[in-house]
Amino acid sequence: MASSTTPPPPSDPEKRDHQPHSIEPTTTISNTNTNHDPEKPSAIPFEGEPKSKNTTSNPSSKQESELEQPPSPDNDPDAKKTTWNSTPTSIFRFLLICYSFILMGMSDGAIGALIPYLETYYSISYTIVSLVFLSPFIGYLLAALFNNLIHHHFGQRGVAILGPLCRLIGFIPMACHPPYPALPVVMLFTGFGNGIEDSAWNAWVGNMRKANELLGIIHGCYGLGATIGPLIATSMVTKGGLEWYTFYYVLVGVNGAELLLMTAAFWTATKEVYRAGIAESESEGDAANVDADEEGGGGNEGGGNKRTTTRTVMRDPIPWIVAMFLLGYVGAEVSLGGWIVTFMLKVRHAEPFNAGLTVTFFWLGLTVGRVLLGFITGRIGEKLAISGYLLLCIALQLLYWLVPSFVASAIFVSFLGFFLGPLFPAAIVAATKLLPPGYHVSAIGFAAAFGGGGAAIFPFAVGAIAQKKGVTVLQPIVLAILVFILLMWWLLPGGLKPGGLERARENKEKVGDEVRKGLRWLKAKAKRS
Repeated sequence: MASSTTPPPPSDPEKRDHQPHSIEPTTTISNTNTNHDPEKPSAIPFEGEPKSKNTTSNPSSKQESELEQPPSPDNDPDAKKTTWNSTPTSIFRFLLICYSFILMGMSDGAIGALIPYLETYYSISYTIVSLVFLSPFIGYLLAALFNNLIHHHFGQRGVAILGPLCRLIGFIPMACHPPYPALPVVMLFTGFGNGIEDSAWNAWVGNMRKANELLGIIHGCYGLGATIGPLIATSMVTKGGLEWYTFYYVLVGVNGAELLLMTAAFWTATKEVYRAGIAESESEGDAANVDADEEGGGGNEGGGNKRTTTRTVMRDPIPWIVAMFLLGYVGAEVSLGGWIVTFMLKVRHAEPFNAGLTVTFFWLGLTVGRVLLGFITGRIGEKLAISGYLLLCIALQLLYWLVPSFVASAIFVSFLGFFLGPLFPAAIVAATKLLPPGYHVSAIGFAAAFGGGGAAIFPFAVGAIAQKKGVTVLQPIVLAILVFILLMWWLLPGGLKPGGLERARENKEKVGDEVRKGLRWLKAKAKRS
């Protein structure tokens, strides 16, 4: 993804052609005006606009005081962001992104349901079959590295074409059921296609107004796909008497339709539009303020020609913490979704169809949680909400592990999915609030793609260890992952109060500040007692 020190270009590139005549000197712009066109990049730089520009009269001093205030209902920086429904083109693209996430969920969710049948069909062990989880990790890593370049050289059109095309390159051979060694190779292309779409669309939607709700919706669509994918695959095999690979006929058809629709929707989102949007935002002065905030001043140093690469963004620890959080979260999610069927068959001794329904309940809980809890998370604060959800997940995971009942396990794993649901969207929102606007595209793209690698590493680890210790290792591994990501979440600055993430960036709080304060408090408490 082409990076710079500015926010991503407007979601509707056609409107860019109408912007230049409306750009006026900053002395005529009022930050309190919420009727400006949300598609225009000029709406974004207000957050870091130099105070020296506001020098005209009392209204300008009022703007200065508003800029100095922390976010509040009356001074909400979210109101200056673009909306998903501002133009018909934006609506069409957002709906297609929802469709894309449904297909990603169908692909990822069905693998777990098909694992027992892959083992039988190819007569292979847990370790060997787990390679279908590991090989996409390489694709996700490549997506994290090349997402910037794809945006810079091909624009969003490049992502819209390459994403579904790479998945087709993976699904068509799967439908032809080649010898098993070919499966991990072709799944690499699936991982790359998922990776570039996952990271690009998360970055785009994460910069919109009401990002918690919108990200909850698109990730809810992923959960919907992961719900219906295993259900369709299991029904085709257990009820229809079909071979496992016939499910990939379905995936080839729906991904072919996505390729055509995405190409049409994003055809005008070229590299020229992408670069022009960045240059126009830079001309508003946002680049200079980001440099000053992050490097202690020094001006624009290269102006609009300076590009912020992924390597530059990675010098900030926050993208790494968010990436590690997402790596663990996706690992826990896909490990559960991938091995629930096997666990229920081998340990809870469920019937094959009932075991398949259990993974459907998990993904259904995930879907409902993402949509419903997305409206709660932002209102009580991301740091507090996700901390509470994770503590509940840890408790549910213990119950799922220790209560030896199929019915109880199905209930616990459904609620586990429900509270896991909002974690990914909340991490993306936290990154947008803690990082300068110019870092969002690169940082979110990297974190989402790198985090997606958890869908490969941890399910493979479960399979490799299960080969010797049995599939019961799923439970302690997932429990350890949940504790790990809770610690990663607490390392982010901002405290647990609403608005803490916004104040953390304004107050230049450091990573781990809250943890260090807590440790000092505990040490002082121990000394007094």
